[in-house]
Parts: sequence; C-alpha cells; structure tokens
Amino acid sequence: MISIGGVIGTGLFVGTANALSNGGPIGLLLGYMIMGSIVYCVMISLGEMVAFLPIPGGHIKLAERFVDPAFSFAMGWNYWYNWTIVSPAEISAAAILINYWNHTVNDSVWVVMCLVVVLTINMLGAGAYGEAEFIFASIKVITITGLIILGIVIDLGGGPNHDRIGFRYWKNPGPFAQYDGISGVKGQFLGWWAVMTQAAFSFIGTEIVAIAAGEAKNPRRTLPKAIRRVYIRILLFYIGGTLVIGLLVPSNNPFLKLNSGTAQSPFVIAIETAGIKSLPSIINACLLTSAWSASSSDLYTASRAIYGLAASGNAPKFFLKTTRNGLPYIAVLFCASFSLLAFMAVSTGAGTVFQWFSNMTAVAGLMTWFGISVTYLRFYKGMQVQGMDRKTLPYYTNLQPYAAWWGVVSTLTVCFFSGWSVFLNGKWNTATFVTNYILLIAWPIMYVGARFYYGTKPVAAEDMDFKSDLAEIIADTYDEPPPKNRMDAFWQWLM
Repeated sequence: MISIGGVIGTGLFVGTANALSNGGPIGLLLGYMIMGSIVYCVMISLGEMVAFLPIPGGHIKLAERFVDPAFSFAMGWNYWYNWTIVSPAEISAAAILINYWNHTVNDSVWVVMCLVVVLTINMLGAGAYGEAEFIFASIKVITITGLIILGIVIDLGGGPNHDRIGFRYWKNPGPFAQYDGISGVKGQFLGWWAVMTQAAFSFIGTEIVAIAAGEAKNPRRTLPKAIRRVYIRILLFYIGGTLVIGLLVPSNNPFLKLNSGTAQSPFVIAIETAGIKSLPSIINACLLTSAWSASSSDLYTASRAIYGLAASGNAPKFFLKTTRNGLPYIAVLFCASFSLLAFMAVSTGAGTVFQWFSNMTAVAGLMTWFGISVTYLRFYKGMQVQGMDRKTLPYYTNLQPYAAWWGVVSTLTVCFFSGWSVFLNGKWNTATFVTNYILLIAWPIMYVGARFYYGTKPVAAEDMDFKSDLAEIIADTYDEPPPKNRMDAFWQWLM
C-alpha cells in the first residue's frame, strides 16, 4: 500500500491547478501522458538493473559500478537535495489547503503545525513512520479512487445540480489554454510545455519502488511484479485523475491560480461547483493528510540519503550518529531544518512558494532519472562487451536501449527549457530562473569536482563488475508460495 500511495501527493491534488490553468484540459492530459512515458522508460531501465543486482544504495551504488564513482557522488547529493527541498514544497501545499477554511490566520501558524506533525513522526523512528505512512497511503489511494469515480458521476450529470458537463469545457474555453495571452499555436504550445515541469514534480518518487529492492525480501521475484503492476496503477491514477480534472473544471477558473491567495484543489472546485454540501471540506481534509504524508516521507528519505552518503565517505561522519534504536537523529534534524524554508510562504504567499520548490524538486527528480538512464546505458554496454545475455536476467524488455535513450534526451530537454517563461519579453523573474536552473548548473560542477578531488575515471565496459554480491543474491532467491484462495490471489495481484 505504501508503494502505491506513497507516490500520490500534492503534485496531483494541488499542482494540477496551475497546470490546468496554463495548458488547458488537453495540454494537461498530454503533459502527464508524455511525462508518464518518460518515467516508464526510467522504471524499466532501473528495474532491469536492480532486479539483477538488488544491492543497498540502489541506483547510486549501481552508478559507481557501471559509470564512475564521481557520477555516483553527484547522483547521491542530487538525490538528497531532491528529497530535502520537496519537504517545504509539501508544507506550503498544506498551507494552501488549510486556507480553504480560513484566510485570516497567518500562514506561519499552519507551517509550524505541519512541521511539528512531520518531525514528530520521524523522530519516533521507522516503526512509527511505517504505521503512519500506511494509514496516510491508504487514505490517499481511497481518496483518489473515490474522486475519479465521483468525477465521472458528476460529469455525466449525477450531481445535485444534475448538470451533464460531458466535454463542455474542452469546447469552451477550449482544449488548450493560450499561455500568458499569447495567441495561436505558439501560445497553446507554450501552455502545454508549462505543464511538463509540474507533471515531473507529480511523478517524483515513482522510482523508490525499485530503489528499495535492496532492503526487500526476495527482490528478484518481487521487483518484476512491482515494475509491471504498481507503476501501471500509478499511471492510471494520474492519467485518470488529470482526465477527470480537465472534464470538470474550466481552465479559466480563477481559483486555479496558486499565486492568487484564494487557490483551491481542482477536485474541491469541481465538487463545490456540482453543489455537493460538506464533501468539499471532507475531501480537502483528506488532501491535507496527503501533504503531511508526503512531507513526512520526504524527510525520512532525505535523512536516510545523507546517512548513506556519510557511510560512503561522501558526507561528514557525524551524520552517522544514531540513538540506541538506530534512529539517525542528527541526519533527521539537519534535513528537517531545511523545511523551515516553508516560512517563506508568510511574506510571499504559500502558492508562490509551492511553485518555487516544486520547480526545484522537479528538476532534481529529472536529473535523478537522467542519471538512472545513463547508468543503464553503461550497464547495457557492459553486458554486450562481456557477452552476457540480457534474456537470462530476472527482468528485461525489448524496448532497450531505446527506452533509456528516451530517458536521457527527454529529461535533459525538459530541464533545459524548464524556466523558459522568464525569457519572454518583460517576464524576467530572478526567483523563477534560480529555482529552475540552480541544480542544472550544480550537477556538472559536482561531477567534475568529484572527478578531480577523488581522482576517479569512467569505468570501462570490460572492467564493469557484474559478479560481486551476485552469489548471495541468488542464494537468497526463492519461489513465492502459490495463493491459497481467490482472496489471497487478488491480494497478491494488488500488492
């Protein structure tokens, strides 16, 4: 349940508001479909490697084996940055959701409240985190499933107002929005492209299902199932969710603008418009738990990422200090300190701050996917040179290496043009430029710096290590017991 619901967060529930406003219903749907294809290619690339070598450290340690230790260094710090910066984005989203009920209270109150919840869950240890995340993930899965079904009912005229919407908003105001009032195909194209970065933010974290394989039981058997099944369900949630949003809410609705101070989730807007009493507040509360869940998960992942960097010698050793129960408390408190950036919402507005941090997170996530795709291409080359048959692997597809190349080219392209809007005439915005391009500049600096500092060089295909840890992994692999009954079979298929 955590693997399914953990990826669903404020990107879908809140971020789609701006995406619909910028791209229109078709622009929103196409943006999510194209970004979904990118993530699918990254997932099958990562899945093939990790199913073969499910080692602790996931894609970061694989990059060390198949690309370059310096490349692994850059990926490790990028991964930590990704999960550290996304936490204040989720807290800002929580402030947006709470403002639905009360606009008179200063955002700092909501930020403090969210920080206390998130930090408490993480300081109680992995057990409390797991229990809380299971509950939150269950709420998210039930909520998005119910919202998609309810959205279809409302669209067909099943709401209290019995208004059959159909594809009305695809005709007026239209299938695409004209970005910033720019007319014609140019404005529509720019509107669609504006969706891409936000869609990337929504999909961030999908790769965790495969990365966690090193700590999972029987990963050579369970991971192929995770790749084939879990990702398809996540894709359906996102594509289904964006389709429903585009049907129910016109792209010119003023409440879609996150920097307006009166922004709402598109789902809440749709339910209110349909005339359903009380339900908007209930749904908003469910979406709020989603923001708490996502922020808690972000802090947990960030703290373990920097703990892993310290264990590998790529971060100061004091991050390795733990309590008697094994909680890396210094790592948790250090990463939590970056969540204080969410207080920027007090002076700038929660919606604007959410956009800044979601941009930074999206670029970091895209660079993670870029790194995974590059690692796979080297893995693929190494297998060719060493005469290894990919068909003997626990998981493989016939889409390679083209899928990995699509991952490399597309992620770099989206990153490079992520901040294009600041280059429009009279639209320069320093904050937007920095939040979109700071990591794109920092990544090569980290990689080149590590190359010189550690004196590393790329791993030659003939020298790649495909054998270390393999004997132990194979020895620990076993066939899953067959289901005892139909209910057991359904549960195995679902999970």
